Amino acid sequence: MSSLEQIVKRIKPLDISAMMAARERQDQLTKPRGSLGILEELAVQIAGITGNPVPRLNDAVILTMAADHGVVCEGVSLYPQEVTRQMVFNFLNGGAAINVLARMVNARVVIVDMGVKGGFPQTDGMLCKMIDFGTQNICQGPAMTPAQARDSIQAGIDIVESEINKGLDILGTGEMGIGNTTAASAIISAITRTPVSEVTGRGTGIGNEQLQHKIRVIEKALSVNKPDPDDALDILAKVGGFEIGGLSGAIIACAAHRIPVLVDGFISGSAALIAAGICPQARDYLIASHRSAENGHSVCLEYLKLRPLLDLSMRLGEGTGAAIGIFLAQAAVNLHNQMATFASAKISDIK
Repeated sequence: MSSLEQIVKRIKPLDISAMMAARERQDQLTKPRGSLGILEELAVQIAGITGNPVPRLNDAVILTMAADHGVVCEGVSLYPQEVTRQMVFNFLNGGAAINVLARMVNARVVIVDMGVKGGFPQTDGMLCKMIDFGTQNICQGPAMTPAQARDSIQAGIDIVESEINKGLDILGTGEMGIGNTTAASAIISAITRTPVSEVTGRGTGIGNEQLQHKIRVIEKALSVNKPDPDDALDILAKVGGFEIGGLSGAIIACAAHRIPVLVDGFISGSAALIAAGICPQARDYLIASHRSAENGHSVCLEYLKLRPLLDLSMRLGEGTGAAIGIFLAQAAVNLHNQMATFASAKISDIK
């Protein structure tokens, strides 16, 4: 398996020649030029990502990583910490929203234990990449050690490289972890230098009083830990989560292997910020599936210069928005590949 340093060196710019050829083909298809809007741009971007003017997407994977967060003891969520573990069992049993949507787009769901409190017995359908039984309370000190931060990223790299051997040509990012909107808010605030109050939302559905408390908790965590806004690894270690680190590594690995990444919502967005902080070139391989209802997600997307495909007021996570985004990516590529051209259909084009 490749190390973080090795994988970063392999990330190249998008293939401009493939994009130009894809744009030329789009202009020859039997439709007014530009009439498919963002779907045309999506097909061209995927051509540049893959280096193929007529890309194909046959093996979709949704990577759903789970981990617990020590900051839950500060009362930032409506749900108790054990819900993380209970939801993982729901994923494994096929009963969660992500399972339903993944089946609709024929995507394989890969569930990963990055650090769920209590752990799991050896279970079919789940990968164990546990770093620890959840992070530490970020109000008291760093979430994890620098070594654990690197290990979490490496786990994501290793998983992607392993899944490529099973078939992987488009990835959707997903996560589960009670308390992880708190970590994501801290990451987004630190990297974008935006006030905590502007990037903190209701997470599991907390009320106004608890929301104000959550903001104070995040402000305290940033004050205690003082993460360096220009050092993504430092931010991950001090206020992040194991699943966030894992998704960051997965994004970087996909960029190195020229695989498009459908970024889910708020938590996945914070992972994308970490990935782009480590390797700015990785940003070109990202596709924002949707805009989350969480306040800070728009800040995150604007910072990454990503335009979301959808805005459905979703805030579930798990990879649900990414699954819907994968459908749109598949639609864009199929239209690009399968539509007739004016010449093949013997239809007069605009001269």
